[in-house]
Amino acid sequence: MSHPLFDISGRTALVTGSSRGIGLALARGLAEAGCTVVLNGRDADRLTKAAAELPGDVHTAVFDVTDGSSVKAGIADVEKRVGPLDILVNNAGMQLRAPLLEFTDGDWHRILNTNLTSAFLVGREAARRMTERGHGKIVNICSLQSEVVRPGIAPYAATKGALKMLTKGMCADWGPYGVQVNGLGPGYIETELTRPLVEDEEFSAWVRRRTPAGRWGRTEDLVGGVLFLASPAADFVSGQVLYVDGGMTSVL
Repeated sequence: MSHPLFDISGRTALVTGSSRGIGLALARGLAEAGCTVVLNGRDADRLTKAAAELPGDVHTAVFDVTDGSSVKAGIADVEKRVGPLDILVNNAGMQLRAPLLEFTDGDWHRILNTNLTSAFLVGREAARRMTERGHGKIVNICSLQSEVVRPGIAPYAATKGALKMLTKGMCADWGPYGVQVNGLGPGYIETELTRPLVEDEEFSAWVRRRTPAGRWGRTEDLVGGVLFLASPAADFVSGQVLYVDGGMTSVL
């Protein structure tokens, strides 16, 4: 018997960028907790395939999270088709690695739009409706790199550091209307996208050495955090980033 404070069955949740990796794992966790889940991405076929793997009531919504008019239409369509959103997980993101002196203007704008602007656009549209209804949970997927950085990923860290502050700003603006906004900060997690790093023996050894838990994270390690932040247990928690990093941010 689980504690009623953690009961989110019957809630409707949208997870952006959820056709694979962390987003899909978080969507699966929400679905297993009894939520009606909406998967979002740009590739309809990939989304349909991902949705078929999940239990319960799962829907898909194809829209571009970096385009304001697309987001506006997408959120309106989801609420009309599936129902009012109780939970939003802003997960859409990308990584581009290059020395800062070689980082192009185009790549800078691309990573900024995907990792930061998307959370503003989708968050604003969802909150427009949540604030009117007087309740809602928004979880922005931040990163270990919201706090610390290593060479070659300065633009990524800039987007994730900004997302941490956007989370606090959303908390300040929307908290009075009953909407809690928090961040989840994954450490080094084994996914399709980090596969090259996992397979790099030197890098992998460094991650294990640097992490008190002594291992890479798994996508399922992140599920408990998102379920907590999306639940009534977190009704007085807002503007925080919960780091799920095996302890890496705490040690030198």
